[in-house]
Amino acid sequence: MNLIVIVTDSLRYDHVGYGGGRARTPNIDAFAAESAVLDNAYGENLPTGPCRAAWWTGRHLFPYRGWQNFEKDDLLLAEYLWDKGFTSALVADTYHMHKPGTNWGRGFDTVRWVRGQEYDAWIVDPEIPVDLGTRHRFRGDPGDETWKTNFIQYLRNKSAMPAEEDYCLPRTIKSAIGWLEEVTKPRKDKLFLWVDCFDPHEPWDPPAPFREMYDPDYTGQELIDPIPGPVKGYMTPRELEHTLALYAGNVTWVDKWVGVLLDRIRDLGLYENSLIIHTSDHGEPFGEHGVIRKTGESLGYEEAAHIPWVIRHPDGTGAGKRFAGFAQPPDLAPTVLDFLGIPIAKANPETRGMPPLRESQFPVITGRSLAPMLRGERESVWDFAVTANHGAVWSIRTDEWSFVYKPRNQSRELFDRRNDLAEQKNLAGELPERAAELELLLNRFVETL
Repeated sequence: MNLIVIVTDSLRYDHVGYGGGRARTPNIDAFAAESAVLDNAYGENLPTGPCRAAWWTGRHLFPYRGWQNFEKDDLLLAEYLWDKGFTSALVADTYHMHKPGTNWGRGFDTVRWVRGQEYDAWIVDPEIPVDLGTRHRFRGDPGDETWKTNFIQYLRNKSAMPAEEDYCLPRTIKSAIGWLEEVTKPRKDKLFLWVDCFDPHEPWDPPAPFREMYDPDYTGQELIDPIPGPVKGYMTPRELEHTLALYAGNVTWVDKWVGVLLDRIRDLGLYENSLIIHTSDHGEPFGEHGVIRKTGESLGYEEAAHIPWVIRHPDGTGAGKRFAGFAQPPDLAPTVLDFLGIPIAKANPETRGMPPLRESQFPVITGRSLAPMLRGERESVWDFAVTANHGAVWSIRTDEWSFVYKPRNQSRELFDRRNDLAEQKNLAGELPERAAELELLLNRFVETL
């Protein structure tokens, strides 16, 4: 069996068709229809880097790590699979993973970085003209100078992308396809491909016709890359509406290229022998709690925490079904290992070029395999989900309640998930005992880590 994981960064659950349909995603929806859909998947340690650490280590790390490199004794998913004879590749345009001093390619046989996303220092010619006046707005504070530098870098990168095929997303998908075409000549089994697409991450600047798809009559200023922070006083309601439409267009464009990849997987004869996963690390705030884009404390709320997650097993496990049990990024590695029949405790560290380790010294995987749920053996493997941004916000969700704790100002918020999924009415003052119960549940879980 092969393993193929497709990540599309910053994809809100409510913007895929099967999750609410704010954007049209026919390819992802068709894939989901023949797969297991996890309707209550929530990010764990946000944003980008910490989530990938959870995916690859199978560990809840939010109380102890923010954005950092992997540590020497981390045992990563790619290393587990290498030890069992898999040939692997990481293909990514998520440029944060490629910055100097990072070790995100560890364990993969092949790593292909696609340059040019966001503020990647890719096109650096100072003679390239840029126009900051039409698609950006500053906040009038000292941080504007940094954002000006960022915007200029993005516009220089964009100058090298005159056609859709030149954008990072198509180049990433084509590079992944190229690896599959090369590697399948000698073998079509025990392949591991991780495709890490930065879109629909901001800037929300998709090519035509996706750019005009959801707000074709707009004539005002476009804010494709608003500076993170409060919406009030920075964007008008109409500007916010249009920026959200640009995001939706970006999502539909991502869906197109996910479809291209899935079609080629089928053409290469890999589809029926591959465990294929599509997911995202987090969503994106668009004013639901007063802010635009990701700020540390905003990552604890529904719009940022709720993620799409679909698993297609070649034997049809869970196919065509939707599962309400909670699922989180630390569950990905143990689920994959379970489906592949790889015991977690039996990886051989000697094959990794490290001194021999006793099994008791392996880092403890705290995620849980979702396979029993997908096989119909259990309704859920978790009674709750935890989401955090290290040092800024911790939150916990049960079927009935969500609790959000912000350590910087010691604030506590309680929401009724059955009647207020958007988490707009804070009930902590009305129901202090219920809030205390959720906080205790959260803290007791942290103690187990």
